[in-house]
Amino acid sequence: MTETNVVSLREADEKQLRIDLAAALRLAARNDWHEGVANHFSAAVSPDGKKFLVNPRWKHFSMAKASQLLLVDADDPDTMKRPDAPDPSAWSIHSAIHRRLPHARVALHLHPPYATTLATLQDPTIYPIDQVTARFFRRIAYDMSFGGIATEEAEGERIAGSIGNHSAVMMANHGVTTVAPTVAEAFDAMYHLERAARQMVLAYQTGRPINIMSDDLAEATAREWDVYKDAEHAHFAEMKHILDREDPSYAD
Repeated sequence: MTETNVVSLREADEKQLRIDLAAALRLAARNDWHEGVANHFSAAVSPDGKKFLVNPRWKHFSMAKASQLLLVDADDPDTMKRPDAPDPSAWSIHSAIHRRLPHARVALHLHPPYATTLATLQDPTIYPIDQVTARFFRRIAYDMSFGGIATEEAEGERIAGSIGNHSAVMMANHGVTTVAPTVAEAFDAMYHLERAARQMVLAYQTGRPINIMSDDLAEATAREWDVYKDAEHAHFAEMKHILDREDPSYAD
């Protein structure tokens, strides 16, 4: 393969990443997962993950467009001096994730209502009480060391460190982040994480004791989700079809 062909493939990959990330931003707004203009999504474009796309500073998710996403470098200390610098907390969290976690090609950080409600509890654990909550059994990290709005480098580094090899992190007094190799997988993880949190909050609201699965049953149920891996991509593709029908401008 010639160097020209390699460059063309990379450009095609970045174009598709831009479209997918813009779609995810639109869908987050549709689901009321966002917090004003303050949350942020990112996707790595370089092999080492350090060059990544991120949504522009203080632009509403509902109007996200592929062409407007910023391309930044996690190793560039002058990024925040750019006239189009990203949100400070976006840089703090996502630059640390893309520097430290090569497996986290995509990172979605949000403050969705149910997951954030769960994050405010002294015990924010997602217990396996149904098949959706069981998806996260031993597969979600818990960062209990909230240090304020994540505008400082140390806060982002701690958050990235808390994720480790997990696909999601519950951030106490803050929100949640999902990471994955693709936008589709990160989006599906966020969708089900918010659903799992909703199940927990609704179960707590009954005031009745919750029925937690045994560890063996919870682990077996979590593993069964792997059988449906293709459904994660199908879910995102179907949601993009809905966007295409109603407002395809996200791909511009």
